[in-house]
Amino acid sequence: MIIELTVSNLGVIDTASLELPEGMIALTGETGAGKTLLVDAINLLVGGRADPGMVRAGADEATIDGRFEYGGEEYILTRVIQVAGRSKGYINGRPATAANLAELGAKLVDLHGQHTHQSLLAVDAQRDALDTFGSVDLTALDEAKAELAAIDRQLADMGGDPRDRARELDLVRYQANELESAVLSDPQEDDKLKADAELLANAVAYQETADSTIALFQEDDGVRDVLARALSRLQAEAPFAEQAQRLSDLVADLDDITAALRRVGDGIDPDPEALDMIQTRRKDLHDLRRKYGDTLVEVIAERDRLLMRLKELEDYDIVAAGLDQRREEATERLRQAQAVVRAARVKAAPDLAAAIESHLPALAMARAQVGVEVEGDDGSMVSFQLAANPGSPLQPLSKVASGGELARTMLALRSVLSQAPPVLIFDEVDAGIGGQAGSAVGRALSALGDRHQVLVVTHLPQVAAFADAHITVEKQQGADATVSNLRLLDSQARVTELARMLSGQPDSDTAQLHAQELMEQAQGSR
Repeated sequence: MIIELTVSNLGVIDTASLELPEGMIALTGETGAGKTLLVDAINLLVGGRADPGMVRAGADEATIDGRFEYGGEEYILTRVIQVAGRSKGYINGRPATAANLAELGAKLVDLHGQHTHQSLLAVDAQRDALDTFGSVDLTALDEAKAELAAIDRQLADMGGDPRDRARELDLVRYQANELESAVLSDPQEDDKLKADAELLANAVAYQETADSTIALFQEDDGVRDVLARALSRLQAEAPFAEQAQRLSDLVADLDDITAALRRVGDGIDPDPEALDMIQTRRKDLHDLRRKYGDTLVEVIAERDRLLMRLKELEDYDIVAAGLDQRREEATERLRQAQAVVRAARVKAAPDLAAAIESHLPALAMARAQVGVEVEGDDGSMVSFQLAANPGSPLQPLSKVASGGELARTMLALRSVLSQAPPVLIFDEVDAGIGGQAGSAVGRALSALGDRHQVLVVTHLPQVAAFADAHITVEKQQGADATVSNLRLLDSQARVTELARMLSGQPDSDTAQLHAQELMEQAQGSR
């Protein structure tokens, strides 16, 4: 629902801010006061076309903010219309295009009347409405479509054109052979080769380091001789037994280190041929990474993929024949599912048309006819049609000329269907009717207000009397400008406004008495 709406510099509205209640809300006011501007404001919030001419004279821009509640979450929609420049839109403070606003707005609001933002005029919405009314089971159809789409994707991935497939086969075979001949098994191979190359490249220096260090340890008066003499002295003195033992361990460690240095040094063999082989291998791995992946892990994965693709291409005829067979079977299942769904839609169509038509006499369309046309293999082309007058042919709702007739037909539709956006707005719904028909329209709108927030622009007191809340647009003319304000009415103010609508004399005791009676009757008959 719309929780709050703020409008500034839109048409004759200077600044207006309203908190909107639940249920049916009547919007009334004198002719020219700007009743439809509130509808225009909401239409702009949900992606309607912006026109710089909408901006109040003397202002640079008009701004509309709406706070909506939907599915337990709040959304703040904003639209800014500039006199010079393009309009701007925002959703929760972030920039949004008109298309973004329209996509979200379709879930929030449905406008019926002179505006074009009407979800039930779309083919898919009419199809969904028919399916909901007729409890049409789409499970088998959806599964058959998904199965056929999956098979078609497989066939497309295999390559359908023989020449394209032959070219791809040559390329995949070459790439797969190149990767297989590289004998890739270890994703860390290049790191290991890098370490081996560094060792071989510095082999002589490493050997010299080992030899010179061993010499420092083992030469006469070297480290080991000095430590051995110190150990001999300490072992002769009892107070230094602990230190002598530690020094003995140190000498043993030094012998172990010396032996290890000798083994490592002897194991390092300068081998130019081995170094060349390693460098060649590293270059090959670098070339493979350049062509097939950033890392050897990715290169190995690409090799496996290419081998699988190679097998698919080489086995194309066998695999394609199997897929063709599966496709024929899936196509037949789709045809059967389409026939079942079409039959269900065709069966439900006249019942839905009759249900809608049954509401029209009370809405001053006593001789109107409604049709629901179903076309297509699965009946997916659904069209709601209307003949508003005797002798007129049934035409799609989108081609019905009268805004009032269209709005009342939509009201009848909404009375039949349970699914709809949370906010329904009706403009011109009472065009060309009055009296008893107006009361019937008001009663129908009030019933919708039990399930939705319903905003109704009306000139009929018989309609407004049924509302749960009442907003009036009041025009104030000054010496230099005309300003309209929006006001949510209390009970007594509602009576006064209804009196104005009934007689043009809001302060008349007789008119107010009639208005009070009208409102009591309307509220009592809900």
